[in-house]
Amino acid sequence: MNWVSLGVGVAGGLLLFLYGLYVLTEALKHAAGSAMKRILGRLTSNKFKGAFAGAFITSVIQSSSVTTVLVVGFISAGLMSLTESVGVIMGANIGTTITAQIIAFKVTKAAMVLIAVGGLSFVFAKKESWKNYSLIVLALGLIFFGMTVMSDATAPLRSYDPFIDFMQRMETPLSGILAGAIFTAVVQSSSATTGIIIVLATQGLVTLEAGIALAFGANIGTCVTAMLAAIGKPTEAVRAAFVHVLFNVAGVLIWIAFIDQLVDFVQWMSVDVRATGAETAAEIVPRQIANAHTVFNLANTFILIWFAHPIARLATYFVKDKPEASEPVLKAKYLDEVLISTPSLAMDRVRMEMGRMGERVVAMIQKSADVVLEGRESELAKLEALDEEIDALFDQIAHYLGKVSAQALSKTEAADLSLYLSTANVLENMGDRVENRMVAAGYEVARIQEEFSVETRQKMRELILSVVPVVENALRAMDSQDVKLAKSVRREKARMNVLVRDLPGHLQERLIESGGERVRIFGIESEIVESSKRLYDLSKRIARAVIERKKEADRK
Repeated sequence: MNWVSLGVGVAGGLLLFLYGLYVLTEALKHAAGSAMKRILGRLTSNKFKGAFAGAFITSVIQSSSVTTVLVVGFISAGLMSLTESVGVIMGANIGTTITAQIIAFKVTKAAMVLIAVGGLSFVFAKKESWKNYSLIVLALGLIFFGMTVMSDATAPLRSYDPFIDFMQRMETPLSGILAGAIFTAVVQSSSATTGIIIVLATQGLVTLEAGIALAFGANIGTCVTAMLAAIGKPTEAVRAAFVHVLFNVAGVLIWIAFIDQLVDFVQWMSVDVRATGAETAAEIVPRQIANAHTVFNLANTFILIWFAHPIARLATYFVKDKPEASEPVLKAKYLDEVLISTPSLAMDRVRMEMGRMGERVVAMIQKSADVVLEGRESELAKLEALDEEIDALFDQIAHYLGKVSAQALSKTEAADLSLYLSTANVLENMGDRVENRMVAAGYEVARIQEEFSVETRQKMRELILSVVPVVENALRAMDSQDVKLAKSVRREKARMNVLVRDLPGHLQERLIESGGERVRIFGIESEIVESSKRLYDLSKRIARAVIERKKEADRK
């Protein structure tokens, strides 16, 4: 037995398989990224629909971790409850069985054809969508070629008695489950474990019983990936990972005593089970293992989905809410590093984070209407703290978008990135304007102890508050890319001009009538007027960016 040749062959084949799976996942995410969010968003009201959505999305992108991250985002945004997410997470396990079904087909001989077709198509493709499709074909070729390499490398083991004895021990459920769990935890891919099981089965080295036990172990081993991904994440992410672990472990525990019955069932449902002999078994067993894997996950989902509420309560009981962080700087809530490689989904998270940023900007403007005019120092300090939060969110959003920009972006994604970055910059400027000019004016009011007249205060308060709905509409236009709403923001200019035009005349009359600190108050009043105008102009900048984004899309 040439162990060096065997080890190099298995390792090389496994790396080709994993790389092909990586390329396939990335290409599918780029091809279907924007659709995933829409599908999941529409199927959140029912646990059965959620299971279907989870299965469909995971079967398309071949990444249950991305599906779980999407689920956490919907929970965080209040669009999905933890109970509803249970169905999606269960469905994701069904989606992962597609890989086993694909590789169980005897298509390894077509590996080089797929590599050639996919590679040449990628080189000559002009459209980005065709490049993604080419990468999908190329990736399938790499997966199948990796399996061929592993199959050729392991062929000598068919006559190596110690290995045959070892694999026979895998028929003992606990041994097989433990081996499958350990291997999957090490390589961080249940699909890789399934692929190797099927490769060994094609050589007649793995029986159906051993293959099922190893697949059960892979289901438990993949939980390590979920737990590692949840480290340092928000409570919702940890609970989602807990649900994933609970579902997978419970599923194995349910079936461990019924492996013989599962063997009988998949033998009954498989083709040509009447045939006998080692060669024929090597043809049939891979398909039977793939079928057992699918039946196992389908049955688990059907059984456990009725317990979605208890599972959610159990996750909430074991994973407590984290105490509020007493950190001086606000941390982003939605920006997840896992999604950077899927720009369409990452951009959606940026949009959600900018919603938090916009809420703070609107709150600053609303509060300033009273706090600045009355010179309430303690409240002015709170406005400054709000601006620190806005600055912190801007820094994190800009840094996140910088990482996203390094990915291969479609024209639509690049346009969205530009829109979101310019909007975040405008929001940061708004916060700075309120802090640096209006809050400073409020401190000056507090220092000179001079009050505004009732009429002046009313007019100025009306002017400041008139900016609030304009900012809100600009943000809504950005969020939904609603051109009509963006144009309505620009039409507010006439109303703003009336308010601004009336105030200077009134202020000058008050300046002539009064003395003392009146000159300084006039300067403060003028600053507030100018700042309100500037905030409106910044809102128009957001609206203009939305309109330009639409024009650019129409030109394409």
